[in-house]
Amino acid sequence: MSKRISLYSKGFSHKNPIPSASRIGNLLVSGVIIGRDPDTGDLPESLADQCTCMFRQIRLVMEAAGASLDDIIKVTVWMKDSSDRSALNREWLAMFPDAQTRPARQAMIMEMGGGMLIKCDIMAVL
Repeated sequence: MSKRISLYSKGFSHKNPIPSASRIGNLLVSGVIIGRDPDTGDLPESLADQCTCMFRQIRLVMEAAGASLDDIIKVTVWMKDSSDRSALNREWLAMFPDAQTRPARQAMIMEMGGGMLIKCDIMAVL
């Protein structure tokens, strides 16, 4: 059996000792990815900017794994308010433009503090 490997990506930080993702064999599962700017550590105020940063963080997690965005099989998204998904869908379509090869996505409502408006996690098969 393969051993678990913890992965760390640029800009991912957590107050607890948690990696950005874990991998066993060809299965990769991330921790929660929020819309924090990976360069500054700041959390933007707008949903659009948080979405941009969150999708940038997804790319960084996949790069840290030596993997491709094509390896992502599912994205689970939590939103403070899901009444307007245009910012999420804009970034989603930019990352996954081919309707025939997009990963599954599930979006749920969640009360969030600290200015967070959206967060996600990913599952990938490498």
